[in-house]
Amino acid sequence: MRFLLISLLLLVPTFAHVALLPPRGKQCFFEVLKAQDELAVTFQIGDRAKDSTEQLTADFWIKSPSGRILEKLSDVSHGEVQIKANEPGKFEYCFSNEGSSLQTKDVSFNVHGVVYVDVNDNSDDNLDSSVRKLMELVYDVKNEQNYIVVRERTHRNTAESTNSRVKYWSVFQLIVVILNSLFQVFYLKRFFEVKTAV
Repeated sequence: MRFLLISLLLLVPTFAHVALLPPRGKQCFFEVLKAQDELAVTFQIGDRAKDSTEQLTADFWIKSPSGRILEKLSDVSHGEVQIKANEPGKFEYCFSNEGSSLQTKDVSFNVHGVVYVDVNDNSDDNLDSSVRKLMELVYDVKNEQNYIVVRERTHRNTAESTNSRVKYWSVFQLIVVILNSLFQVFYLKRFFEVKTAV
């Protein structure tokens, strides 16, 4: 009798989560996994400030229940990390802004995974396998969509900042042209005045 591992989704609905990282702070979250389960976290670091145009970064890591760091990313603006649990227990994943004392950062992230179930099925084209593949594709599309939303917000902030600077520069140029015109009118008027001596 042969057992195949068929994956079902760990979290049926996947929601985009948002965490605020204060200066010199961190946010940690937990997932309880069994052995051979998989956990995937995708994230994007951004800023809610309307006038912000820079790409922000943070640190990210995943710890096993025994305290061992399984994956660590330092100073990244976005990422995707996937692990396979070798032991059951509470897995911790954290976003850290401890290296920055100036700015609060906005972290958008998704968490999903697969849980493995032993079944007595030796066909590769069963319904569970098809559902798993379809859900993986849906999660990929959702993650890309969330990434695009954060990038669009950053680009929109850059465009609005540039438009504001162009507006103020145009107003400054208009004032200079008006002052220059007034100076020329008064100077030429004085040049053509007839001065008579009696």
